Amino acid sequence: MTPSPLHQILDYANRADPYPIYEELRKTPVLHQDDGPYVVSTYYEIRSLLHDPRISSDARNLASTAHDPLAEADQEEQAVLPPSFLRLDPPEHDRLRRMTNRPFGPPHSPHRLDGMRQELHGIVSGLVDGIADPGRFDLVDEFSYPFPVTVICRLLGVPREDEPRFHGWADAIAASLDPDPDADPADRGKGAHDARLQLGMYLAGLIEERRKHPQNDMISALASAEGPDGAMTTMELLSTAALLLIAGHETTVNLVTNGMLTLLRNPDVLRRLRAEPGLAVPVVEELLRFEPPVQLVPQRTTLADIEIRGVTIPKGASLWLVLASGNRDPRRFDNPDRFDPDRGDIQHLGFGSGVHSCFGAPLARLEAQLALSELARRLENPRLLEDPPPYRRNAVLRGPRHLPIACDGIRP
Repeated sequence: MTPSPLHQILDYANRADPYPIYEELRKTPVLHQDDGPYVVSTYYEIRSLLHDPRISSDARNLASTAHDPLAEADQEEQAVLPPSFLRLDPPEHDRLRRMTNRPFGPPHSPHRLDGMRQELHGIVSGLVDGIADPGRFDLVDEFSYPFPVTVICRLLGVPREDEPRFHGWADAIAASLDPDPDADPADRGKGAHDARLQLGMYLAGLIEERRKHPQNDMISALASAEGPDGAMTTMELLSTAALLLIAGHETTVNLVTNGMLTLLRNPDVLRRLRAEPGLAVPVVEELLRFEPPVQLVPQRTTLADIEIRGVTIPKGASLWLVLASGNRDPRRFDNPDRFDPDRGDIQHLGFGSGVHSCFGAPLARLEAQLALSELARRLENPRLLEDPPPYRRNAVLRGPRHLPIACDGIRP
């Protein structure tokens, strides 16, 4: 019996190239099999649903939905920390997002990210300088992972030297987002529960320290903020800090790694980027369409009956939105399987859309632009040593676990 397209997406054997599966999936824009979720795979329908107030992101609604493989994991999350604003609906979502944005970006902190540009460039340059053996190195271990981790630690006020402590917790929590049909739900639930508990205890100590001795970082600002929306409770601050710490590096690792892999597969674009640093902006936007770090959003629930392309999705149904499939929809993008940074219109779904569009998108864009332009400029004759490289198991946060590369040297 041929596995369903949904099971093929989740099958690790297809992780290196899920795009033929997405092409097949788009033939049934709203797919529902047995008692599983409703899976939407086409651009315009996904975008519409991302803006539809009848779609809930609230983890409590998902936890009450039967037959969703992620419901148990969400119940475990709520037992340790309250849902982050990512997993809430308006108005609670809007209040917490506004409060989090005050120390992060415009209009209240317009220079927060731009003021870090030189520091970010210094981190990137130092990591390239530190490549031990240009003849063979792993881009993930030596560059793509340490760069965004260092940045988010600096932004939040988390000591960089504590990375070995939270690395395992972040991996376990990120793995819990993956609807892996082969994973033991009990084992995964316990691992995520323990990781959230340990991370919550770690962040609680850090928050208490920042309240006593505030610094120029986001945790200090959030811990002392008293804006129009009041102050965050301690539990809200814990869940927000945990979200920012994990989401602030997990997706950017994939964006940078997917980006370098794509450039090495498209050497003409890599040569152009080396000669035209300004090309980094459209390159990153096209990457977010072509190889998005978040492939699908599996945690939505319908609050009412919704008709999409002649299919009625009933109230209370579990809904999965396959963003990466929408990004390759030929109804929206010409020649969608071609990597082309010269596209005149790249309104991708790489950062989602609507009220839940990626909070950290400005930072992720800046990091990827700086990282890829510096790698293109400084690596002499870079080339892949494995293609395809080994991928992480996660179908939601898709990216290579390692990216072995060789080059002839490092330019100053």
